[in-house]
Amino acid sequence: MANVSVGVLGLGRIGASVMLALKRYNERKESKHHFDMVGADMRSGVRDDAAKLGITDKIERDLFTAAARKDIVVLALPLAEIQDAYKGIAADLRAGAVVLDMSLLKQQSLAWAEKHLSKEVHMVGMTPIVNPKYLHDGLEDTQHAAADFFDKGSILLMPSISCAKEAVELSSDFANILGAVPHFYDPAEHDGIVALTEGIPALLGLASFYTASQAAGWVDSQRVTNPSFGRLTHHLYDTHPDDLRDLFLQNRDSMLRQTDELLITLKALREIIAQNDQDSLEEALSTAADSYNTWINRRANNKWDDSKEEGGTSFSGNIMSGLMGGFLSKKLSGNKGDK
Repeated sequence: MANVSVGVLGLGRIGASVMLALKRYNERKESKHHFDMVGADMRSGVRDDAAKLGITDKIERDLFTAAARKDIVVLALPLAEIQDAYKGIAADLRAGAVVLDMSLLKQQSLAWAEKHLSKEVHMVGMTPIVNPKYLHDGLEDTQHAAADFFDKGSILLMPSISCAKEAVELSSDFANILGAVPHFYDPAEHDGIVALTEGIPALLGLASFYTASQAAGWVDSQRVTNPSFGRLTHHLYDTHPDDLRDLFLQNRDSMLRQTDELLITLKALREIIAQNDQDSLEEALSTAADSYNTWINRRANNKWDDSKEEGGTSFSGNIMSGLMGGFLSKKLSGNKGDK
C-alpha cells in the first residue's frame, strides 16, 4: 500500500471534514492507498476542537510546516488568509505538488496561485456542494465536521490555466474519495453564483442583526430569539468579520448585481404588505413554495436532469484510476526510487 502525503491547511468544518473523509477511506478494507495527513490551523481553539475529533495525530500551528514536501495540499482557509498562504507556502512546496483550493471565491485565488506558485506546482480550485442532510443546520464550526459531509453532494473543479492534465485527474479522484461527484465549472460563473448563494445570505444576516441590535427595543427583543434568527445571523458567529468583508468586496460586482435584484424584490414585497394585498402575497408565496419544493427535492437527491440522474464513480469502485494512471503513478505504485 503506497502512502500519499496530504497537508490540510485550515481546520474549520470543511478542512476537518476533508480529514475525516480521508481517515474513513484509510480505514476501508479495499483501500489501495493510505493518506498520511497533517492538519494545520493558526487558531488554538480550532486546533483543540480538531484534536477532539480524532482526525489525525499531527496537528500543527504552522501552515508552512504542514504544506512542506506534501503530495497534496488542501487549502480550506478563511478568505482573508488565502493570499498570504500562497505567498508563504510557495517556497516549501515540492515539484509536482497539487494544491486543492477550497476557499469560497475562485477568480482571485486562481490569480494568486498563478502569481505565487512555481510552474512545477499545480492548483485546482474546488468548491464542495455538501451532503443535503446538512443543508439546513447553519453550522460552520469544527465541532460539526463529519466524514459524510461531502457524501451525496458535488465538488466543482476549476483548474488553473497551467494545471497539468494529470493533476486535474487527481482532483477529480480526490472528489470521489471524499464521497462527492466532480463537475467542472467556469470560475467567473462560479463567483457570480456564490454572490447569490453565499454572499446574499450573509449580507441579509448582517443587515437583519444590525437592524435588530440598533432598534430601541433590542434590550427586550434579544431575549425572544429562536433558531430562525440564529440560522439567519450565524455568519456573525462562525465567520470572522474580515472574511465577510472579503466575501463582499472581492466579489463586489456580482454582489452589487444580486443586491440590486434583492432590493427590487424586497420593495415589491413591502408594497404588497403595505397595501394589505392578500391575493398578491398568496401568489408570491405559492410561486416561491412551488419553486422551493422543486429545488429541495432535486438538491436532496442530487438529481438535476429529469430524464437522467447524475452519477459518479462509486466510492467502492476504482476511484483512484486517474491518480494511478498519471500524476502520482510512480509514487503510488510503490516505486521506492521515485523521489
